[in-house]
Amino acid sequence: MTIQDWFEKRKEAQIQRRALEAKIETEGDPELWTKCVHCDAQILKEDLDSNDMVCPICDYHYRISARRRIKQLFDENSFEEILTDIKPTDPLDFVDTESYKDRLARAKEKTGLEDAVIAGFGSIEGHRVAAAVMDFDFMGGSMGSVVGEKVTRLIEKAIELKMPVLAITSSGGARMQESALSLMQMAKTACAVSKLDDAKILYVNLITEPTFGGVTASFGSLGDIVVAEQGARVGFAGRRVIEQTIRQKLPSDFQTAEYLLKYGQVDVVSARRDLRKVLANIFAMHE
Repeated sequence: MTIQDWFEKRKEAQIQRRALEAKIETEGDPELWTKCVHCDAQILKEDLDSNDMVCPICDYHYRISARRRIKQLFDENSFEEILTDIKPTDPLDFVDTESYKDRLARAKEKTGLEDAVIAGFGSIEGHRVAAAVMDFDFMGGSMGSVVGEKVTRLIEKAIELKMPVLAITSSGGARMQESALSLMQMAKTACAVSKLDDAKILYVNLITEPTFGGVTASFGSLGDIVVAEQGARVGFAGRRVIEQTIRQKLPSDFQTAEYLLKYGQVDVVSARRDLRKVLANIFAMHE
């Protein structure tokens, strides 16, 4: 893209935004509108929803739930959830500002999930895959014993069935309320991925906003092919922690999917609207 093309695209976006804001002033209803957290444009909630939760003005990709992700990517009614009987406990009787049990109960009420990952089998344009889909709304998508156990058992089942595996990550890292039990999941899931490699079975990562900490350092970035959703932030430690440690200012696009693509840490960056086709093509090439 030339500088002139960039300015033309920016000008067009500004014109669309002004037209939208003018419409709001005459027809505005706060129940129907929301403000984009990235560009501040006022958007019809209905338009945002129908656009797969992507801002129609600036193309900002909103975080979405695991259930919605499954609905967007998998063939209709093809996804079958497994391992639903694995539920979190509180082995350390952990309490900080509130008890771990209360946090779990609140997260379950908010998301309708037992923990931060959904495991199951489904089809993407007819290609059968085993999938682990994380949900950031459940305690920041943190990885505790349940997440590690589900991911590991899913991979073991995929090896048995000789089925490719897709891990869709969205996580702040390991779950502090489970201490060392949580950190152990990094080694466990990494070993499970190693078994996939030994069995010559395809393993694909889809990294979404945000993926950090122990998930990035384990099963979240060990794929044979690593796909990242447009604009997703990916890393281990947070930006401010790194800047304070090295006492240097980091690039503005540091830890974004596009930055990682430039330096070879991811293989593909895709807009949400194209992800289903991108994944289908990857699985088709490896059948």
